[in-house]
Amino acid sequence: MALSLPRPQRVDVQIAAASLFCGLMLEALGLHSQGGRPFGGHWSLLPLLVLAGLELLRSTRPQTALTCGTIALVADQFTSGNLASILMFTDIVYAAVVYGTPAAARRIPVTTGLVTVAVTLGFLAWFQQAEAVLIGFVTGVVSFAPATTGVLVRNHREAAEAAKLRAEQTALLAEMDRAQAVGAERARMARELHDMVANHLSAIAIHSTAALSLDDPKTSKDALAVIRENSVEGLAEMRRLIGILRDHSGDLEPAAAPTLDGLGALVATARTNGLDVTLDDARTPDGPKLPTPVELAAYRIVQESLTNALKHASPGRVTVSLVQEPRALTVRVTSPYGDPSGPRAPGSGAGLVGMRERTELLGGTFESGPESSPDGKVWNVFATLPVDPADEGAKE
Repeated sequence: MALSLPRPQRVDVQIAAASLFCGLMLEALGLHSQGGRPFGGHWSLLPLLVLAGLELLRSTRPQTALTCGTIALVADQFTSGNLASILMFTDIVYAAVVYGTPAAARRIPVTTGLVTVAVTLGFLAWFQQAEAVLIGFVTGVVSFAPATTGVLVRNHREAAEAAKLRAEQTALLAEMDRAQAVGAERARMARELHDMVANHLSAIAIHSTAALSLDDPKTSKDALAVIRENSVEGLAEMRRLIGILRDHSGDLEPAAAPTLDGLGALVATARTNGLDVTLDDARTPDGPKLPTPVELAAYRIVQESLTNALKHASPGRVTVSLVQEPRALTVRVTSPYGDPSGPRAPGSGAGLVGMRERTELLGGTFESGPESSPDGKVWNVFATLPVDPADEGAKE
């Protein structure tokens, strides 16, 4: 099986070519780095060619290049030497730290440092002259210096990559937060749109169906009056909502959120639309004021319950009751359950989903479904909206 070497990087090819060219020029000029070696003449070309070939592997096989390069440099010490060979070896040491494994990047500086110390002490003990320190210095320049430089460059690159990764993660989290915020805002606007307009459109659909099915001028006139009233109110609320969505200046005053003080008008409108509604508000008039989100949620739950009763309830009385407890406000709406005798308006189920979402956003509980009562089967909507006593005290 043939050994396949990785394709060298373009920069490696350029470094190898430039180093080989410089080495050949030094050889042609007769410039050698040392003299008095066993192999003179052109024997220095052999380590030069080997190191130039190993430069092609500096990025793809750094450890192989370092091992073979060390052997080639040792062999170069027995020839007249070439300065280009020494420079290529220093580059191979540097590349082994920068492109090698993390273990190699930790091991090579320690090894070259120990080799530098050992060479310095060994030659100093051998020659017993201060000039022997220069040999250790040259050894450190050739091996330890490029290794420590490689460590600095590698640490810088790893820090830059870590910073880039953190930036990408931050951008991803920001995008996720943005998408979540957009989704939450879309859900909120969908609930507001449904709660504000569905009641009026349901009344229009039911009364228009009654006007078409009954051949009675008075009934048709009354139905048209109800249709006109609901269409005008629905258009006004629709324009207000569209104005909020289109405004980008932020200069408009925020629209006042509905409160429980408006339940009387809401019940009166439901009676106008044909419902027999009874409001049982057990809250004390001088009691603590509820937080605005709780009042808005309670108002919307009653509004949507009356809309569902208008669309789906059978003939009978609809009861709305509110009870304020020390830590919660309970809202209950009951309506006759069965097959309605009059015209019906289509429903999508979004109303129950919206009521449940409003309750859960406040940490409350929501239940809806048919139940048995002394007056027969009824559809019951029950919501418990928590109230923080600290908030109540702040609002008094």
